Amino acid sequence: MTLSPITERFVLHWGEMGSRWGVNRTVAQIHALLFVLGKPLTAEDIADALGVARSNVSNSLRELGNWNLVRITHVMADRRDFFETSSDVWELMRIIVRERKLREFDPTVALLNDTLADPNFTSEPADLQKRIKETQALMQSLSSWTDDMLKLEPSLLVKIIRLGGKIQRFFQSSK
Repeated sequence: MTLSPITERFVLHWGEMGSRWGVNRTVAQIHALLFVLGKPLTAEDIADALGVARSNVSNSLRELGNWNLVRITHVMADRRDFFETSSDVWELMRIIVRERKLREFDPTVALLNDTLADPNFTSEPADLQKRIKETQALMQSLSSWTDDMLKLEPSLLVKIIRLGGKIQRFFQSSK
């Protein structure tokens, strides 16, 4: 499969960004390819398009499946597995935020909650207690806010995003 220059540039860039986000480059490239093409592909098609080993594609697809970012589908009269991702950027954003929160954020909130509940916590220096309590309060607030934002319809999220600096100016003028 030959990719157009635009598709190739998008896929390569997404792979580079994936590396910066802590995601394997091939995993990010496969997801970008499935997203930008908007059609189901076999593992062989993906390996051919990206010029990577079939085993690398299999491992990457497994990782994307673990993140709920790809699903297996089938094509009539073809026994092979095809892989696809959502073409809705808002759905993808929700999945990624939800999965990252579950894997990265929630364990930290749980650790902070456990730390505050530990009977030995009160014997720690007051400044350390304060920093941990403030960190827990901030992270708990962000966690709740994230959960609330994930429930909103995309049209409302767009409006909230567009408000941007207007919110800051509103609150500054109401002082």
